[in-house]
Amino acid sequence: MDDSPAAIPLSAGVIKRPTLLADGRELIYFDDADTTLGPVRGVDARVLDPRPETATMRQDILTGDWITFATKRQNRVMMPGADADPLAPQTASNPSEVPSMYDVAVFENRSPSFGPALAEAVGGAPAAPNAPRGLDDLAALGLGRTRTSVGRCEVVCFSPEHAGSFGTQSATRARTVIEAWADRTAALSALPGIEQVFPFENRGEAIGVTLPHPHGQIYAYPYVTPRTARLLDSIDRTAPDLFARVLEFEQASERVVLRGEHWTAFVPFAARWPLEVQLMPHRHVPDFAALNDAERDELAPLYLRLLRGVDALYETPTPYIAAWHQAPVHVGRDSVRLRLELTSPRRAADKLKFLAGSEAAMSAWTAEILPEETADRLRTAIDTVTS
Repeated sequence: MDDSPAAIPLSAGVIKRPTLLADGRELIYFDDADTTLGPVRGVDARVLDPRPETATMRQDILTGDWITFATKRQNRVMMPGADADPLAPQTASNPSEVPSMYDVAVFENRSPSFGPALAEAVGGAPAAPNAPRGLDDLAALGLGRTRTSVGRCEVVCFSPEHAGSFGTQSATRARTVIEAWADRTAALSALPGIEQVFPFENRGEAIGVTLPHPHGQIYAYPYVTPRTARLLDSIDRTAPDLFARVLEFEQASERVVLRGEHWTAFVPFAARWPLEVQLMPHRHVPDFAALNDAERDELAPLYLRLLRGVDALYETPTPYIAAWHQAPVHVGRDSVRLRLELTSPRRAADKLKFLAGSEAAMSAWTAEILPEETADRLRTAIDTVTS
């Protein structure tokens, strides 16, 4: 059985085609500007179990942090072969998550940390009992406090191929993914109870990746994350234009590794990890949805060049976390700037940095490599990469 999902034009010639999976989860195809795919897509004919109950989160009264207990995630698939890849297009022998061939596909995670329930019922998502009642409710401290882990977790498939990463994609495909990130950031930010949206890519078994398929994820949180809360405090203690000051400071340093008309990549002054790079827009924008077409167009090849430079550091691909920090949905929109923070524990060809006593227990970091040295090595590696 086939259907033709509605075609919604986006920027850069990308076409969005929303549909549903067999259990009611959203699936959205994003077609490249030069796609060879037609409008017809297969219908998901699988018989699936009902979606799991939304997880519960508990408050750590000593820190105020909220910890989600998503116990259904214990049974996730671990490093399957190509014939059992759950992110590949469905075949007769592989009843995967995506019914048709695709360029880029985004769908709701089957085993999410947050959701599917929301603060209010929307579409197929039910209203959660005991949902958070705003940021003031989440900030209050008390023993034994619990709330439902409302929100949404989505998987972003960069390619139908079984192996690879964002950095192995074409510039056209990278532009499609950026358009998908912008579209989903806007859509998820509008859901009731969502306080922050976080696109990211985990790459490599050393990071804990369970699927080799080139993909990332998007988390829509019911709270402002602890890392962002600390950032908001730093902004309050310094100046609302802190990001502009940071960018100016870094651009004047020897830590810059790439610079375009709209973006600058640099190793930060106080980098914690053996490899740590930030990529920041020159204009203040809170999230992907706020980027203009020129910024999105430049980001695609610039980001690819950065990632390929990271891989050129060693003879084998580098494990990393590519974390796209965005402003919260309801606070800090005028002061928190979109930025990439790419980190890797790889400190040599055959060595990894592990977080042990001081760093893991006390968040008291010791760095073994000067940021200026890392920047010099990365610039050299980037220079070997062809566009």
